[in-house]
Amino acid sequence: MNSINLQQAQQIIEAARQKSQEMGVKMNIAVVDAGANLVAFARMDGAWLGSLDISIKKAKTARFFDMPTGNIGGLSQPGGPLYNIEHSNGGLITFPGGIPLKQGDEIVGAIGVSGDSVENDHTVAEAGMQALK
Repeated sequence: MNSINLQQAQQIIEAARQKSQEMGVKMNIAVVDAGANLVAFARMDGAWLGSLDISIKKAKTARFFDMPTGNIGGLSQPGGPLYNIEHSNGGLITFPGGIPLKQGDEIVGAIGVSGDSVENDHTVAEAGMQALK
């Protein structure tokens, strides 16, 4: 299994940070490897402290289930097939902002972003994802 390395994780964080600045938002940005272990993290000056943990859990959630966290949120609503899944694995985040990172068809890690609206979190995560080379 291939996994993201520190240099790649730092490039991803930098791209996400630049997107955050363009948008005028302050984010917490986390990158995990293929085993869902934290590889790199950045908290922009003034970003919410409470979003630090959320960004890491978004990245881990995206890697645990190999899908964007917003997709999991849709499946975890009352009556849905994954209802209450957020209580598993020490706590998951099931709203947008976490995205798996791929090289070709292989998932090598995930990014999690938190600090603004979930739509903005997802947009910044996408910018980070696109920086993976």
